[in-house]
Amino acid sequence: MRLHSSLAHSLDRQLAQGPEDWEQTFRQMALFDLAEDIKFGFFLAYYRNFAIPSGSATLVRNGEIPARPMKRSIDTGLVIYELIACGLDSERGRQMTALLNRVHRHVPGSQEDFLYVLMTLLVVPIRWTGRYGWRKPTPTERDAATRFFRELGERIHIADIPVTFEAAEKFFDDYERRRVAPSSAGKTLMGATVQVFQSMQPKLLHPVTERMIATMLDDAHLAAALGLPRSTWWSRLGLNAGLGVRNAIRRRTPLSAVPSFIPGQAAPPVYAEGYSLADVGPINVMGPRGRRGV
Repeated sequence: MRLHSSLAHSLDRQLAQGPEDWEQTFRQMALFDLAEDIKFGFFLAYYRNFAIPSGSATLVRNGEIPARPMKRSIDTGLVIYELIACGLDSERGRQMTALLNRVHRHVPGSQEDFLYVLMTLLVVPIRWTGRYGWRKPTPTERDAATRFFRELGERIHIADIPVTFEAAEKFFDDYERRRVAPSSAGKTLMGATVQVFQSMQPKLLHPVTERMIATMLDDAHLAAALGLPRSTWWSRLGLNAGLGVRNAIRRRTPLSAVPSFIPGQAAPPVYAEGYSLADVGPINVMGPRGRRGV
């Protein structure tokens, strides 16, 4: 695999990182080397939660996603990227962790349910990037991602977090095998958030957005639970061909010197001129303190 010299240099640096460098290793992967695919993986992780009937019912009752699907989706991404870019123990990172803890106090669910949500953020992006990225995540990067989400989980008081990526996959697959099922709530949430993915695509592709999402999820049972159309041979061919061309170009393109996420930057259409941490977070599940406690 021929790589641009800057990509090869960064890959060598990633391979040389030690276990103690887990946070920087994951940051480099998520914001530079494999940024586009990690972002796609986070989007797909977000959608998978809607296929769990108990969780989707809670989200519909809250009303946040049906009423403000774009804001909820963007805010979810901002929280994760603030933690990645700034560090879990930075001032901004601590504020985002405090936000997550306040939100979770008002959301019903078992420890297993919260652990599943956390593991979607680990397993789905790594699997997606391993299959479709311009290169696969290295074992060092995979371990660093695992450590990042384990550390995050401990800070938001989730128990029994897997120590290895293999253990995380095992938990993830077992949970979905037992819990994924169709529900009216899940279909409502999926319908409300399709526009978020459409906002990332040319208008020409909007009529086939749902089939594109189903194809990227690559799971017929999951797609059916979400009320999505089945993927087809042509949608799978189109996905593989499009990503193949993208990857060929990507391998010959210099590594960006600018991270894919900068804290406080514009996040249109919700935060067209940038955001403060006080702007981030759901409105309906915060209890009497409200969001301004961020």
